[in-house]
Amino acid sequence: MTTILAISNRKGGSGKSTTSVNLAAECGARGRRTLLVDLDTQGHAGLGFGVVPERDAPTAHHVFTSPDFDLQAAIRPTACAGVSVAPADQLFDGTTALDRSVSALQRCLRSPEIAARFDLVILDTPPSLDMILVNALAAAEGVLVPMIPHALSAEGVRQLARLFFRIATTVNSGLKVVGLLPVMLNVHTNHHRETMQDIAREFGIERVLTGIRTDIRLAEAFAARKPVRDYAPLSRGTADYGLLADELTAVWQADAAPAAHAPS
Repeated sequence: MTTILAISNRKGGSGKSTTSVNLAAECGARGRRTLLVDLDTQGHAGLGFGVVPERDAPTAHHVFTSPDFDLQAAIRPTACAGVSVAPADQLFDGTTALDRSVSALQRCLRSPEIAARFDLVILDTPPSLDMILVNALAAAEGVLVPMIPHALSAEGVRQLARLFFRIATTVNSGLKVVGLLPVMLNVHTNHHRETMQDIAREFGIERVLTGIRTDIRLAEAFAARKPVRDYAPLSRGTADYGLLADELTAVWQADAAPAAHAPS
């Protein structure tokens, strides 16, 4: 079964697209057939792989504007093994949406065709509280929450937690928080340590992942429109996103274990 992971934070500039691109590249390199769906109209996740849709070309946002849209029409290959991208429509503003149901995206992602092609779908979500973010959380099995370790980003986590609870108790009872991911982390900065300690007390230490350290190579890789593992294989960013893939793999294996041992 295809795993669907939403990468979300209500605070913009929290490392969502950087994490989406580099996690997708890491999972693809490990043999996991990965689709990155760019739902943020800034289009940064597509740019991170050098994928820019031509004018009037199908995009991920056509799910909401065209009845019976086949998401496969928007999927583009990338230069990275195992990774494909459905890029964003940078002109989408929600007013042209014909399907405003919370299940529009889920219907597309749970199609037999997507299940046959991909093991993992990563959703790069917008920070705004709108139908796109609600659709992403309704479709996903797990949410990964990147956050810069300061007060404003922590407040974005709290706002997302309230939305998460509403979705999990109404339309998607299987939704789980996979982890809270500190990014641009400097463990020698007092404010970073104190913020993460507060988050751990509030949400549980078991939900806080190791994190992504500050590394200029991550920004340089984005400017070069490449994942950091291709741009700077020996960088801190490459090592840290590799560790993130390890941590998430352990979570997915633990979730699958009960099903594997369930009586038939």
